[in-house]
Amino acid sequence: MASDGEVAGYRRATEDLLQQLDWCIGYFHRIRKSEIASVLAKNRSHIRSEIPNEPEEPVRSQATPE
Repeated sequence: MASDGEVAGYRRATEDLLQQLDWCIGYFHRIRKSEIASVLAKNRSHIRSEIPNEPEEPVRSQATPE
């Protein structure tokens, strides 16, 4: 079983991953590659839904008009 320190490390890595995905989603929206941004947003949503004890968050860039 993972120690509390290991769990905290995995949680930080997951949060870093989600922040990087947010940046990528925003970038693809800005360069008008909305289809790619939408796919990444769906992937992010799925990853977020698989994290135990965490509510799903809306992606800010999903609501950004083109």
